[in-house]
Amino acid sequence: MSSPALLWFRNDLRLADNPALAALEGRQVLPVFLLDDASPDRWAPGGATRWWLHHSLQRLGAALAALGTPLLLLRGRAEIAIPALADAIGATEVLAGRRYEPWAREADRRVHEALAASDRKLRLFTSTLLHEPHRIATGAGRPYGVFTPFSKAVLAQVEIPAPLPAPSRLLGLAHPPAGEALADWRLLPQPPVPDWAAGLRATWHPGEAGAVARLARFATGAMAGYAKGRDTPEGETTSALSPHLAFGEVSPRQAWHVATAEPWRRQLLWREFSYHLLWHRPELPERPLRPAYADFPWRPDDRLLHAWQQGRTGYPLVDAGMRQLWRTGWMHNRVRMVAASFLVKHLLQPWQDGASWFWDTLVDADLANNSASWQWVAGCGSDAAPYFRVFNPVLQGEKFDPAGAYVRRWLPELARLPDSLVHRPWEAPAEDLARAGVRLGETYPRPIVDHAAARQRALDAFAALPKSAAGALEDNAA
Repeated sequence: MSSPALLWFRNDLRLADNPALAALEGRQVLPVFLLDDASPDRWAPGGATRWWLHHSLQRLGAALAALGTPLLLLRGRAEIAIPALADAIGATEVLAGRRYEPWAREADRRVHEALAASDRKLRLFTSTLLHEPHRIATGAGRPYGVFTPFSKAVLAQVEIPAPLPAPSRLLGLAHPPAGEALADWRLLPQPPVPDWAAGLRATWHPGEAGAVARLARFATGAMAGYAKGRDTPEGETTSALSPHLAFGEVSPRQAWHVATAEPWRRQLLWREFSYHLLWHRPELPERPLRPAYADFPWRPDDRLLHAWQQGRTGYPLVDAGMRQLWRTGWMHNRVRMVAASFLVKHLLQPWQDGASWFWDTLVDADLANNSASWQWVAGCGSDAAPYFRVFNPVLQGEKFDPAGAYVRRWLPELARLPDSLVHRPWEAPAEDLARAGVRLGETYPRPIVDHAAARQRALDAFAALPKSAAGALEDNAA
């Protein structure tokens, strides 16, 4: 009998379309998930990520057990724990999906070296992306810095095969080693911290079965009207697949072949582009890709940052989005853009502070996507929204939430205001406020900044930057 293999699950917590799993070819296998301590403290898994991971691992473990082998849970440094486990079970190969974060790439290098020292191999597979980010290049052989040419190159050069089926049976070890208990990792909110996860439990079903069900629901429902409805924040107008993709409970290949609407596929390609940027520019999560923005005149202010985090800015669309985020760990994409723009342009708070808050509170926290999107909004990243494009949160609300349904859902204190005033309560006559039970400055805050003045301040800050700040990122590509 051939030697067993070690199957290392990472952010590919599924059985279907899992290339590492398919490569077992009938061998004995020990599946393992390692809670790796390699990431920097700033990018250690946030609270929402930890909550989701607990439930996803619980369901993956049950699915693997039903196929004939348990999921081993370990914690530690990958370059130490993985080679030691391979040695303990006599595995000559470790099979895993490739990761792309800078610290994960370094950990993989060390794991590879440690395994090679004992004549073992680390085989990495493309598991969480449609293609490897380093394999797409411009005609000059350089990384892409603009999304549209990148997406065209992917469509022209990358063949996206049909997803692989899930196995019907796995051959486990007769005597697998003991691992750790999931409960001991304390990934869920722990006393005396209040149980903040009630909204997450009511909204989400982590795990592969939940991912497949959500994909099917989107494909047979909202996808037909996605091109027009995707900017409407109220109702099921988008796929909401992002957390399932972030944890690899569904693969991008599965999503690509099931959800075929072209505007939605562009969202998958933006995700690919974000990883392309992270691969070539590992500083993406920390530093602006446009060097001139390193000297941008931010005005850090904890009071303003906290008001934004708590959904207390006085601008209903922004506040509704931030309350949705806190309650459910997710926010509609249109509202994400408006809320992020408000932080960096209206309040002149560093985009890194917004990215950190999203990292901790989003169930779909994804280093590449989160970082690239925040830099896009701030105007300092690739293919960026120009800094002079300052979203007006009132007009955005009236355009995409004209009846105020989204605002009323997440800001019940404004629910009784007329449609014409729900996005601008500070303009409401006293009698309308009284009838609606709204006391500005008490039940709902007054705007913490004036839109026109904040917009002009942002434009003045942008104008003070060197003209090169608005140049093409391709000129700066590594």
